[in-house]
Amino acid sequence: MKSYRKELWFEIPARRGFVNITDTLQKCVDESGIKEGLLLCNAMHITASVFINDDEEGLLRDFEMWLEKLAPEKPYSQYHHNVGEDNADAHLKRTIMGREVVVAITNGRLDLGPWEQIFYGEFDGKRKKRVLVKIIGE
Repeated sequence: MKSYRKELWFEIPARRGFVNITDTLQKCVDESGIKEGLLLCNAMHITASVFINDDEEGLLRDFEMWLEKLAPEKPYSQYHHNVGEDNADAHLKRTIMGREVVVAITNGRLDLGPWEQIFYGEFDGKRKKRVLVKIIGE
C-alpha cells in the first residue's frame, strides 16, 4: 500500500469564507499515483472546516446566513469562551460544518456524486491555516 501526505495552506482575507478545493485535491490524487484508495482531508485548525456539498453561490450564501443565525458572531459577550478573544462563534460553526471528509478514489479519480464538491470553510480568517491531505491505497 502507498501513502501520500500534503499540507495545504489558506489565508482567507475576510473573517468567513468558502473555497472549493475539489480540483486541488484531485491534483493531490494525481501526484500520489494512487488509483484505488481513500483520501482524507481535514482542517488542522479548530475554527475551520472541510465539508462536501454543492458549489452553488446561493447555497454558500445560505450556509453563511444559517450559520450566523445558529452561532452569531456578535455580541461577543454572549459566549463564555470570549474572554480576551472574539471567536467563540467560529468554534461552534466549525463543529456544525465538520472537521474532515473521506472520499473514495476509483480509477485515479475522486469518487464524488454528480453535484458533490469539497470545500474549505473559514470561520475566523485573516491568518494562515493548514489543511491536511492524506491518501492511502494502491
